[in-house]
This record gives sequence, structure tokens and C-alpha cells, in this order.
Amino acid sequence: MTGRLVCGVDEAGRGPLAGPVVAAAVILDPARPIIGLKDSKKLSAAQRERLAEEIRAHALAWAVASADLDEIARLNILHATMLAMQRAVAGLKPAADEAWIDGNRCPALAIPCRAIIKGDALEPAISAASILAKTTRDKEMARLADIHPEYGFDRHSGYPTPEHLAALERHGPSPVHRLNFGPVRMCLEARERLKQK
Repeated sequence: MTGRLVCGVDEAGRGPLAGPVVAAAVILDPARPIIGLKDSKKLSAAQRERLAEEIRAHALAWAVASADLDEIARLNILHATMLAMQRAVAGLKPAADEAWIDGNRCPALAIPCRAIIKGDALEPAISAASILAKTTRDKEMARLADIHPEYGFDRHSGYPTPEHLAALERHGPSPVHRLNFGPVRMCLEARERLKQK
């Protein structure tokens, strides 16, 4: 195979109050273009699922990885995101020669790396990575919703929606909440103060 293999890399789940952060890396096959790739946030859930199947079937290589709650707490969300990206790129077979990362920062990789702001809207390989990361994380949050149905994770994927914040206030944090994130920490502190009264 001639030519350098470039992978697109993106993440899902930096902003939520619960669950892991997930990253994906994708090397597209120029001989098998996938129509309709764009930023996962601009697609419906059904469109994302259909495209995710196509990406898994037609990409030269793809990999998905995550950083868990302990890693998010220990490293902070930015560094946990970089770790998930490193794991995704390391999981590619064949390996990439270069990585294009959505955003303004690159993880430490053994290959050349380029940060592209709004890359998920500009580069099809990054769009593909954003779709795989989002669909994988949404499935994980739906699974967590079965275990902790009172929070509605299947509806908001752990983002701080009014519904989620109300559930957090009502039930307190679950074992899958990020305790070092502001709204969760404030909820814990408020419950602690109530106990002391």
C-alpha cells in the first residue's frame, strides 16, 4: 500500500457529569468512500448508527478506547481525554503514520500529530472518529441507565441537563458520577451540610 496512513481522532464525553470519556481513531479507505460523514453532533441518532456500521465495515482501520472514572478523577478530564486518544491510536491495525486530532491540542503520540479546530466538520476521518466515539459512548450510557434508571442517562448521556441536575439533587451522585466535576461536588457538599444540621 502506498501513501501515508492518516487517522482522524475525536472524543465524546468531556462535558458530562457521569460515565467514561471515549475516543476513536479511524483510517478511511480512499477506495471505499463513506457518504454523509460530518460532525456527529449534526446527525440524528439513527444517522450516526447507520454511519457507524459503515465505518466499521469500510474503514482501513478503526479503534475505540476510553478512560474511566478513576482516571478522570486522577488525571483531570483533559489528560484523561488525551489518554483515551492515545489508546485509540495505539489500537489501530494497520498503524497510522500520522494523526489528525479534533480540537486545539494533541496527545503525546509516537507519530506526527496535527490539531485541527472544528476538524470533525472539516476532515472526513475526524468526522468518522467522532461518530464512532459518540455511538460507543451513548451505548455505554444506555447500559448505565439500566443499572441507575433514576438519572435518565439514556436520554442525556450524562450531560448537565435540567433533568439530570434535578435527579442529581434528588438522589445524590451515583457510583458512575464524576465526583470532581462542579455540579456533582456541589451536590455532595450540600448533602453533607444537610447531614450536619
